[in-house]
Amino acid sequence: MANIVYKIVDAAEWQDAQRHGVYLGSTDDRRDGFIHLSFADQIEGTAARHFSNRDGLLLIAFSADALGSALRHEPSRGGALFPHLHTALATAAALWEKPLVVCDDGVPRVKGDGA
Repeated sequence: MANIVYKIVDAAEWQDAQRHGVYLGSTDDRRDGFIHLSFADQIEGTAARHFSNRDGLLLIAFSADALGSALRHEPSRGGALFPHLHTALATAAALWEKPLVVCDDGVPRVKGDGA
């Protein structure tokens, strides 16, 4: 499996999480009981399906190894395996964060990646 996993998150929610040192997840994450993450090849599909036409988003990268055994690869869309984190996410674990911009097709992407 890929060593890097990604989270698309509302920038304001992430700022709040950074003040507390922990991200507890979006409303959807909390409802489902785990934090939804994506592998690199799943980011665009996740952005299109769940974040279309939304401004103020960040893409945040994490080392899968650093997230430990609470990170599980579980079937989701069409049976594809997605990384799901079954614990709170320490904000200090972030490798980097990049702002997403809404492209002409409504899909948020990292600037320079089709923006």
